[in-house]
Amino acid sequence: MLTEFREFLEKFNVIPVAVGLVLALAFQPLIDSVVNVILSLIGKAGGLDVNFDEWTPGDIPFGAFLTALISFLILAFCVFMIVKALARAGARTTPAATPDQTLLTEIRDLLKQR
Repeated sequence: MLTEFREFLEKFNVIPVAVGLVLALAFQPLIDSVVNVILSLIGKAGGLDVNFDEWTPGDIPFGAFLTALISFLILAFCVFMIVKALARAGARTTPAATPDQTLLTEIRDLLKQR
């Protein structure tokens, strides 16, 4: 049973997914505060009240949805930029050789010496 559980964790990369989820949940309050700052700056620049939470045209509460949508878009953009930066950094690094690759390199070098 423990072996199957370990195989499950390895096969589906559960640990990295869990770490990503925890980091995303920790990142959410930061994004919420950024959204509030951006909305405040827009409001001050335009002289408008941009608190969309109370906006209900025709008695339909669109305001909370609009605030959540703006928050999502900013969060998605931040995640996109982080993933793009990590991909760029990963492209510049070379992975370490596996033991098989090291052995094959040694065999190749020995054959060249003959």
